[in-house]
Amino acid sequence: MGTTRVAEVRAFRYANGVGTPLDHCQGLPERTYEPGDVLLHEGTPGSLFVLAEGAVEILKGEFRINVVDEPGSIFGEVSVLLGIPPMATVRALERSRVFVADDGLEFLASRTDLALAVARLLARRLNSVTRYLVDLKKQFEDERSHLGIVDEVLETLVHEQDSGEDVTPGSDREPDPNADPG
Repeated sequence: MGTTRVAEVRAFRYANGVGTPLDHCQGLPERTYEPGDVLLHEGTPGSLFVLAEGAVEILKGEFRINVVDEPGSIFGEVSVLLGIPPMATVRALERSRVFVADDGLEFLASRTDLALAVARLLARRLNSVTRYLVDLKKQFEDERSHLGIVDEVLETLVHEQDSGEDVTPGSDREPDPNADPG
């Protein structure tokens, strides 16, 4: 379970020389969640969490993206840094204990070595996604169907800068991901 996050936490621990996020949680309140309890709701502002023990699942809608059980895993960092609601739901699979930073931005700002480590972690994720998108672009660059749009999507993502505009993701399958389904 949690192989993606395990690798990230280990990389975090060894590459950054700052220990794990758990080493920076002294003084933060702890919460315990039972199986089925939701830590973060997709689309609803929340806190920054650091897993101390247990296992959680990451969901986009009802689709499971990952299972994470590595102590030191962080949840809510993207929403905290971008000032947006969480892009996924985090739900406990078993009894889980977490440290909670209700003001996640202040938590990271007051721990600059941890903030740099989180930035490096996010940069690694972005690098992986970019490599994947480049591979897709190569596979579908001559495609005349809807798959040919991969090229346009990649170009937009690669050249995206902070324009100050809010961008709402969507697709043919889900034109408005924030719409109420029923």
